[in-house]
Amino acid sequence: MFWDKVSGMYDLFETLYNGKVYAQLGKDVAEWIEPEDTALECACGTGEITGQIAPLCRKVIATDYSLGMLRQAKRKCRKYSNVKIRRADMTNLKCRDNAADKVVAGNVIHLLEDPRLAIRELERVCKPGGNVIIPTYINIERKGRVKLFVKAFQWLGAEFRRQFDYESYQELKEGSKISIAGEKK
Repeated sequence: MFWDKVSGMYDLFETLYNGKVYAQLGKDVAEWIEPEDTALECACGTGEITGQIAPLCRKVIATDYSLGMLRQAKRKCRKYSNVKIRRADMTNLKCRDNAADKVVAGNVIHLLEDPRLAIRELERVCKPGGNVIIPTYINIERKGRVKLFVKAFQWLGAEFRRQFDYESYQELKEGSKISIAGEKK
């Protein structure tokens, strides 16, 4: 699997590709987290967001489909006793309805064949009054080096199913209870 192969260098790639945005993402998501929250993070990757929200909440269940990414997340988050690492498919989560106060899926929605299927599943596991937080890259509006990195990742085997501009991302959000990190609560 592509994500298993790149898991060891993913953080470096993200730092080069999206430096400031990558560093800020976890901070923006963390603004939504409260001390008594149980957070479910889908597609946790290397645990970058996990590590930023773990100190702020009661419990984090960090999931990903890639075993390589989960190994990186486990290594990065081993100092947090409230983090559980699990393998999961975010379009078919094996957990009960209303299981989490906050459900996070950062920088993954553009990789999915059917983003709305994933959104419905994330909403299913989110408690009433909770938040589904799905930040993603706005790629269509970006040019130059960023577009070159996207092409390189695709050449290596990444499948970017969709690219968003601000308007198309807002359309995806319509009719759901999605919160976007960085937006006002």
